[in-house]
Amino acid sequence: MKRTTLLFLRRDKQILLAMKKRGFGVDKWNGAGGKLEPNETVLQAAIRECQEEIGVTPISQKLVGELLFDLPDVEHYCYVYTATAWQGELRETEEMRPQWFAENKIPYDQMWPGDSIWMPLLLAGKPFKGAVTVEKDQVRQHDIKEVKSLKEQV
Repeated sequence: MKRTTLLFLRRDKQILLAMKKRGFGVDKWNGAGGKLEPNETVLQAAIRECQEEIGVTPISQKLVGELLFDLPDVEHYCYVYTATAWQGELRETEEMRPQWFAENKIPYDQMWPGDSIWMPLLLAGKPFKGAVTVEKDQVRQHDIKEVKSLKEQV
């Protein structure tokens, strides 16, 4: 199982999504993120991925969710962050093309199956944990619950 991160920038009832241009998740809107490198903490990975994929350094990141994604051929245990402040200018990279979306106009039909299940908790600022099983681009099973709090992982 791979440990991964996702980080979503937020401002004024908007969320930043980025179109994945290559590799795993190509042609889907998502947050910046990816797998941990050796000897890297979860938070370090989330920050590094933002820097590499959308050109900014988050400075007010908050752990808001933990999700087990059971996908064909791979399982990801993902730590989900949000940030409301960052340094640097957003930019498109070879990996991702960032774009702001109003919170009520999120393109769920162009995202990973299951994102529409847990994203409302993220938008409401409610911490969550759970699991999503995806087969043939459809959610086969999910169990996502609001929790009182989350403990920062290393």
